[in-house]
Amino acid sequence: MRPTPTLAALSTTAACLLALTVTSCGSDSDAAEPPETPTVPTGVTVYTSTSTSVHVMWNKAAEAENIKRYEVYRNGKKIQNVPAAKHMIDITGLKPSSSYTFAVRARDEDGKLSGAGKAPAVTTPSADADDSEAPTRPASLKARADGPRSATLTWAKSKDNKEVTSYDIYQEGTKIHSVGGTETTASVTTLRPDTDYTFTVRARDAADNSGPDSPSASVTTQSEPEGKTGAEVPTDLQATARKDAGVWNLDLVWSAPKADGDVTGYEVYLDGEFASQLTLGESAPKDTGRLSLPLEKQKKATYAVKVRAKLPDGKWGPFTKEVTVTAGG
Repeated sequence: MRPTPTLAALSTTAACLLALTVTSCGSDSDAAEPPETPTVPTGVTVYTSTSTSVHVMWNKAAEAENIKRYEVYRNGKKIQNVPAAKHMIDITGLKPSSSYTFAVRARDEDGKLSGAGKAPAVTTPSADADDSEAPTRPASLKARADGPRSATLTWAKSKDNKEVTSYDIYQEGTKIHSVGGTETTASVTTLRPDTDYTFTVRARDAADNSGPDSPSASVTTQSEPEGKTGAEVPTDLQATARKDAGVWNLDLVWSAPKADGDVTGYEVYLDGEFASQLTLGESAPKDTGRLSLPLEKQKKATYAVKVRAKLPDGKWGPFTKEVTVTAGG
């Protein structure tokens, strides 16, 4: 004798039959499709800079406007987060004569992570304690503007008693790029429109000996097309007066400019005069600047404060609008 179905079982069966007009009951057909992940970074390249460091580069992700950061992996382990606007990084602390693999993954604003863009394995040069001879000066440096925000540099090879492992590109004394020791050309892409630049190139060997600067080469970038503007000015500058142990201090905080790459430092001006410089290390926060200044005057006074950033192209950007604050008394 068959068991009589319970009322609960009949209700469930009826509900399932009714739902068939829309979707299958209890099936996987209504499962949400997994969200799309960012595309895999392309063009991952590794140059050996010295016996203990390499320079890793890659192309901007296709969904660049929605990328939050890039994540760099060494031998399968994540070692560094890189801001979305930056597409290169120097990796230090490696061992001489050692093989390494590097990969880059993109993470978007929703937290989704791309697959790994990989570079071929690279072996660092051997360390030579007797190598104290620096490479020669690169010759015949030339610069050509490629548009509003990029330029191409070319030069003649340097010579070294061992081997040139990299060339470092400087803009008015600030290192802004590196390429491998076999290269004699570089594309610099962190520039600003309608701006004068002066570049030099310096060769480096496996023992980290740097040679003299090349002769300089100057170029003026083209104007930005109408309707497009840069974003090189810090924003949301706030100044607060604070008295601590009988001394008045000026606490400053601001947001980093939306420059195409890392800001390496800031200058603070008080009443139109230079007051302090803030230099950011590799681990320093890149989205916010903070500085506290002790004030010489202890009597009540009003101060005008403005800040400017040292941009990825090696130049100081425009000042913020001045803000005023009253302290002392």
